[in-house]
Amino acid sequence: MAETATERPRPRGRGGLTLAGGFAGLAGAVRRGWEYPLFYLLLLLFGLMSLAWSLTAALLDPLLPRRIARPLGRFAIRSGFRGYLGVLRACGILKTDLSALDALKGDEGLVLCPNHPSLLDAVLLISRLPNLSCIAKAKVYDNLCLGGGARMAGYIRNDSPASLVKLAAREVRAGRQLLIFPEGTRTARPPVGALKGGFALIAKTAGAPVQTVLIETNTRFLGKGWPLFRKPEFPLVYTVRLGRRFEPPTDVRRLVDDLDGYYRSQL
Repeated sequence: MAETATERPRPRGRGGLTLAGGFAGLAGAVRRGWEYPLFYLLLLLFGLMSLAWSLTAALLDPLLPRRIARPLGRFAIRSGFRGYLGVLRACGILKTDLSALDALKGDEGLVLCPNHPSLLDAVLLISRLPNLSCIAKAKVYDNLCLGGGARMAGYIRNDSPASLVKLAAREVRAGRQLLIFPEGTRTARPPVGALKGGFALIAKTAGAPVQTVLIETNTRFLGKGWPLFRKPEFPLVYTVRLGRRFEPPTDVRRLVDDLDGYYRSQL
């Protein structure tokens, strides 16, 4: 039977579909080309924003009563982080799902324990939770871009273990949520690194429950061992979900072991 015109196969190579595919490929190449410099421009913007607020906070903090300075400092950091993440999302660099954290907004007196795959983890959580206190490394306090803001917000410096536990437990007993990464640093070997006992000691001292938070991502970029200028695939995707809530501990070592096993079963 002779072929009709509609049945004959169309020649390939110059058809509309091939042309459209070529344009799509070119657009994809252009997009991949500008994403990389754009991300680092936005990273520079983050540094400049942090420096501007740190210097401003360093001037304001001594002048304001603590009851005003602490909430103002935390609001400014949360708003800045939220705005920065919004810019990353608008530029197609980042995709996030942080909606699970909204269930915690009315809860008081919690120790929040996330896993720690990247440098963005604290930014993600702080941007979403208004009643959050943090433990900051000493080098953050001494950093020109971050120190002024951390001090004004009343974040707890971690260079003295005894003082850290006392101050952190006081924050939790006052009804705040305390953010602490049980690994102490970013995860070196997924799914989770060795856990430190500080979070459990704080929870025991404060008589507070421990809420696990599970952070999942499609990339190791900004993680331990990934060079800062090694190009990742964009968009970076982060999803946060709530895990098990552990009762206030009586046995610190047991809680550390239980949390370690729980992370490994979930991540």
